[in-house]
Amino acid sequence: MTEGTGRTGGGDEAATAPDSWKAWHEQRTATVEAPYGPLALTGTHWLDDATDGRIPAVAGRWEAAGDEVVLTATEEDGLSLDGRPFTGRAVLTADHAPPAEARLAQGERRLAVLRREGLWAVRVWDPDSANRRAFAGIEATPYSADWVLPGLYRPYAASRTVRVPNADGRDRGLGLAGELAFHLAGDEHTLQVAEEEDGSLWAVFADTTSGTGSYRFRFLRPSAPGADGRVDVDFNRALLPPCAFAEHFICPFPPPGNTLPIAVAAGERRALTH
Repeated sequence: MTEGTGRTGGGDEAATAPDSWKAWHEQRTATVEAPYGPLALTGTHWLDDATDGRIPAVAGRWEAAGDEVVLTATEEDGLSLDGRPFTGRAVLTADHAPPAEARLAQGERRLAVLRREGLWAVRVWDPDSANRRAFAGIEATPYSADWVLPGLYRPYAASRTVRVPNADGRDRGLGLAGELAFHLAGDEHTLQVAEEEDGSLWAVFADTTSGTGSYRFRFLRPSAPGADGRVDVDFNRALLPPCAFAEHFICPFPPPGNTLPIAVAAGERRALTH
């Protein structure tokens, strides 16, 4: 199928699809096991839970101050900011760069400031994490053309937000822009999806394999739909969420209606360990 159209492509494209998927799977594995990839996350520490601004296992004193975070550090804390040893007081905002480029570091660890629904947290990324040392790959089902389905994106008249549980036990808002419809075994199924800045779609879904033959839920990221709303729904590229690699992520669970009554025997299934 041609990207973003939901229409069948030529024979050459179909012939190269398994190799393209294999390259994608290898790149995914490399990204996950990178020094500051998902496996390196060792903590998400909410400042509201800090006592007198102190976070266990995190150097410095942290204070939420409206739209900013104030960090105070001494020489003994061993912190660096923007590549230079840091002492004194710094006013910080949320980090949007990859963890490897976080402004704050303590030795090889990177400290990234996070904000969710007005609450501040500090994330710790450690390339020597236990999860990274134990990682043995991503179990994934081999490519099958049967799991590349023509789909139709139906945007809502107005975006909406639903409250869903997150992996850390808290409920948070999940923005939804429309629904993605596709047919499988003669029946139409739909997934509620978010729309990313580049027009691509994002769904959090579960199916009858979730929690048994695969992780308890997965992500799907179709490309941007065509002008007519048509888009490929490629379950071969169903993704494990970050919380499948480290328990300190706050991944959203599927919203109501996004648990498919079918077995999606495709895509990434679980993280493997030694």
